[in-house]
Amino acid sequence: MKILVLNAGSSSLKFQLFVLPDLTVIATGLIEQIGAEYSSVHLVFSNAAGAEQSIQKRRPVAEHGQAIAIMSELLTESGTMTNVQELAGIGHRVVHGGESFHAPCLIVDGVIEAIEELIPLAPLHNPANLTGIRVALEHAPAVPQVAVFDTAFHQSIPEHGYLYALPYALYEHHKVRRYGFHGTSHGYVAQRAAEHLETPLAGLNIISLHLGNGASAAAIQGGQCIDTSMGLTPLEGLIMGTRSGDLDPAILFFLARETGMTVDELDEMLNKQSGLKGICGENDMRTITELAGRGDHQAGLALTMFCYRLKKYIGAYSAALGGVDCIVFTGGIGENSARVRMLSCQGLDRLGIRIDPRKNNGSPQGTILEIQSADSLVKVLVVQTDEELEIATQTLQVIQQL
Repeated sequence: MKILVLNAGSSSLKFQLFVLPDLTVIATGLIEQIGAEYSSVHLVFSNAAGAEQSIQKRRPVAEHGQAIAIMSELLTESGTMTNVQELAGIGHRVVHGGESFHAPCLIVDGVIEAIEELIPLAPLHNPANLTGIRVALEHAPAVPQVAVFDTAFHQSIPEHGYLYALPYALYEHHKVRRYGFHGTSHGYVAQRAAEHLETPLAGLNIISLHLGNGASAAAIQGGQCIDTSMGLTPLEGLIMGTRSGDLDPAILFFLARETGMTVDELDEMLNKQSGLKGICGENDMRTITELAGRGDHQAGLALTMFCYRLKKYIGAYSAALGGVDCIVFTGGIGENSARVRMLSCQGLDRLGIRIDPRKNNGSPQGTILEIQSADSLVKVLVVQTDEELEIATQTLQVIQQL
């Protein structure tokens, strides 16, 4: 039997196929530019002999229903799955679960309606996630399907941590509060760190840093998240590829008055034209690091600002946790940018955080790399995240209870 994980975006469909009992990945696919004249279709899979092969195509994909049909064709063509009867379950990534969902859940009557009600909190993500759920239910109605929420891991944040200092009625009537995101990744890497350190997760204080085009930090105490940098939406917190992160909210009033920008224009600016891109015109950290190395001032400034914001969050969360045992870097930037890791931990010796430059520039043994110096009081790990595996694991746990 197998577990299929689906991540439906507004114009894309990502999927992975796992085989039981050990959840080995046998196929990974991506269909991009759904709705465009021609879409990109890509599948990497393990053949019967265990060798890796790939299939790439360019073809029209009008909507998600067709994308899932094409996914089925690809899996059949590759020999990794012949029909839906092979599936023990399907796991769906859902970005926003609000206060309604504290854990993954079986998709039954009422769940879809509850996710729909949360669309105002995630207008770009939840509709796409719902499309994937509805289409998958049509194609495989007899297969148990599970929703796994990005926000669920952060539901352990205490009231004093998730509320904003706004009129309390806004929380009561509109649920304006901190929700946090990347929870699947933060939870996964914290558990992997505990396993690596051979210490129960319940006994560790961890700061996890999920750094990619979207970026967030989480303070994890005994396996429970007590604070996270993203808020009501994924806009708050760290500097990101195109998102501003933290800023003075009065800037928006100032810009509206002085420039005449509308609410929609301000939203576009903060989410798509700010962050690293706003500072230096680039949002790929690899490009920015290369340009900074050549002396490009704006790229160097963007890199310095990104790492300075990270350093501030490390310091703040060290205080919130009452001391930290382990810092985890993950995500595309966290896993691959030795420069970002070094700069963001530089000068934190008094917090017991010291990086060994040689280790930091080394290659991981397996999926985890230790980069702290011998005299560092805090372990600093680079952990390869695997959100799809975590979704598959949580999906399996839910369907095993049926």
